[in-house]
Amino acid sequence: MSQSQPNNPLHGVTLQKMLEVLHATYGWETLGTLIPVRCFQYDPSIKSSLKFLRRTPWARAKVEALYLQTLDKPLTWPYRPL
Repeated sequence: MSQSQPNNPLHGVTLQKMLEVLHATYGWETLGTLIPVRCFQYDPSIKSSLKFLRRTPWARAKVEALYLQTLDKPLTWPYRPL
């Protein structure tokens, strides 16, 4: 881990890797429910999601938060967003 960001759990993790983990864990349908953005709900793909999330800081923040929550512990239902 880098000395410049020793306590940042996202350091070195790409947005693509986060999406791949979230997709493998939840699938597109559940992702579209947890984070209701069009790129997860209609004709979803990693490529289209990356394009949208790179231009939309608020949506990227939600993806990062869900990724961290997923690493910390699996979701329990009913899910309560951050």
